[in-house]
Amino acid sequence: MMKLPNCTSEISEEQLSHIHQTVTETATTSVTQLFKVLADPTRVKIAQALTIEDELCVCDVAAVTETSVATASHHLRTLKQHGLTKTRKHGKNSYYSLDDHHVVQLIQVAVEHQHEQEDLS
Repeated sequence: MMKLPNCTSEISEEQLSHIHQTVTETATTSVTQLFKVLADPTRVKIAQALTIEDELCVCDVAAVTETSVATASHHLRTLKQHGLTKTRKHGKNSYYSLDDHHVVQLIQVAVEHQHEQEDLS
């Protein structure tokens, strides 16, 4: 067992090695970037709206976020560049949806967590 300075608990070398290897193998920079993208309230609103409706066009997103079409388009482009949304063209319109079920789950879990925290307050 390894005793850490100023710490009353102990962790084995094997446990420490496993944790270190797992954390090192995780794309922490990419995960950090994902959360940075979602740190914007408008983008969270868009992502949450896309968990309610599977697909929305830019003008629908502008209405949901109460922003201009240009602003909505900018946020959608950012979400797409970071792999959170995908697009489908139909005529002149672009329709956005969340990229996959992992993104849907991430947003749903975050919203659920926040609701639980508010209920505890």
